[in-house]
Amino acid sequence: MSQTTSQVPFVDMKTQYKALKEGLDAAILKVLESGAYVNGPEVAECERQLAAHSGTKFALTCASGTDALLMPLMALGIGCGDEVITSAFSFIATAETIVLAGATPVYVDIDPETYNLDPVLVEKAITRRTKAIMPVSLYGQIYDVAAINAIAKKHGIPVIEDAAQSYGASQNGQKSCSVSEFGATSFYPTKPLGCYGDGGAILTNSESHYKILKEIRDHGSESKYYHTRLGLNGRLDTIQCAVLIHKLKRFDWEMEQRQIVAKRYDEGLMGISAPGFRKPVIRPGNVSAWAQYTLEVQDRTQFQKRMTELGVPTMVHYPRIMPDQPWYKTQLMHKNADWTRARLAAERVVSLPFFPDMTAEQQKIVVDAVRKSI
Repeated sequence: MSQTTSQVPFVDMKTQYKALKEGLDAAILKVLESGAYVNGPEVAECERQLAAHSGTKFALTCASGTDALLMPLMALGIGCGDEVITSAFSFIATAETIVLAGATPVYVDIDPETYNLDPVLVEKAITRRTKAIMPVSLYGQIYDVAAINAIAKKHGIPVIEDAAQSYGASQNGQKSCSVSEFGATSFYPTKPLGCYGDGGAILTNSESHYKILKEIRDHGSESKYYHTRLGLNGRLDTIQCAVLIHKLKRFDWEMEQRQIVAKRYDEGLMGISAPGFRKPVIRPGNVSAWAQYTLEVQDRTQFQKRMTELGVPTMVHYPRIMPDQPWYKTQLMHKNADWTRARLAAERVVSLPFFPDMTAEQQKIVVDAVRKSI
């Protein structure tokens, strides 16, 4: 069968841009005309709005979601000989930043329904070397805050939420990035809140953490040319902050639309009983940011091939667990652990087209294709 032309993009950022074009263009032009391309006034204003929107006291923008994960580890003084507990199933930046800090990632298996850390296994993985827990709020759903935070408090261990995919999500009324000591998010263009390049932010309620993070972001500088700690060049450009300020004006509406789009998928895919097929599971009290709408299918290769033939794009987030990645497998000594559920997810997950401006007609095309491909 010949491949048909896709009638549905996997992510549609052009429609969003058109809706915001006049204000976005003006905001970008204002920065260009000001000449304040680094540390312009839009940076502080963006941080103020992010903190207010998330319900935290402080927000610090940075150059990427990867920097947003690395900088809290640096702020806590985590390094050689230390361990950080995290999920086996995530984008590689989660483990990468732990290794870059000089520590060792200790991978824990996932809850098979949410794909987030299994709290029972988290406590079992704690040792005297454990210096932080980094749960991932995967696909837009916040980790089990009550359970994991209680474990962390019991053992006196800080929690760093990898919220790269969950900005805008909430759990029992509390927003992602405000549920732990640090919330680290990404503004990569395809994230729920994205800029027009790489970008990220760290959110916290600790003034002392905020002060340290601010120094780390600017080469460890307490004041100009006075470097009191190891740092990096982690600033977010003024233009990207201007973009985020304007995008925040539409963001709450987009979050509402993401719930509508997800509900339409849930209803459209209802009743499918094929072996191995499963729709996303959102736990009570959770509102997902729906960074992805991710299914499980038994034969993903065949499913994706058929979807492509029907003109519908799909993506896999993620096809290999972090401890099985070639460099990490050969360079790091992993503790014996059972990652069966994470490996099974990596073999079966597949994400469908999803974006807030998605129409019912576009979703019908996708749903029909899924039913023909299972």
